[in-house]
Amino acid sequence: MTQKEYARLSGLIYLLVILLGIFSLVYVPSQIPTAWENASLTAQNFLEYEFLYRIGILGGILLYILFSILPLALYRTFESVNRECALLMVIFVLISIPFTLLNIVNKVDALTLISGAEYLLTFEKEQIYTQVLLLLKSYSNGIQIIQVLWGLWLLPFGYLVYKSNLLPKILGILLMVGCLSYLVRFCANILFPEYQIPAFIRVPASLGEIGTCLWLLIMGVRTPPTITESNQKLSTSKIEKMS
Repeated sequence: MTQKEYARLSGLIYLLVILLGIFSLVYVPSQIPTAWENASLTAQNFLEYEFLYRIGILGGILLYILFSILPLALYRTFESVNRECALLMVIFVLISIPFTLLNIVNKVDALTLISGAEYLLTFEKEQIYTQVLLLLKSYSNGIQIIQVLWGLWLLPFGYLVYKSNLLPKILGILLMVGCLSYLVRFCANILFPEYQIPAFIRVPASLGEIGTCLWLLIMGVRTPPTITESNQKLSTSKIEKMS
């Protein structure tokens, strides 16, 4: 495959990752509200939308499988720019995958508790509902920590985009700033849990990732001139100067 073909493949995988991320990380939670102060209400919400909850779990697993493939395609696109930086990008993503998949176990365990299995009849309903809420909180905490790696991979990725001249440099800048926004959100959540983080802090990462995804998918990458083309341009320039 050529560099442009790898770029378009990266864009396609990236688009699927973004769409699955919107579905499993944004849409499903918005349809199944979690009432952190009311375990019983939360469990009832999950029982009412159990099928959507199950689809969200499947969507999340598929999301992370595709996310593990994405940096490999990007590596083949940008390895000529800086091999070490491209490798670092791959490492950050691949490190995050086991943590994200293990974190989904919390959601599957919560699903098990509300399944009504006979071996759970020895527990009171309120005990089960409290355990469900605790598992959902563990999942939420896990996502917060994993976001560190989701941010860190954008730094070498953004640098590669910026230095490559294969894509607009502004996309590389947005990706690198997006890394910082992820880290700021994580630190703020840990240090000031009661503080409501402004929504605009997510904008650079969103613009950078969506913009890069669409550019790779639609435009591919700018093809650098070959040595022959460069020599021809140089010769033409010399002739014009002599004349």
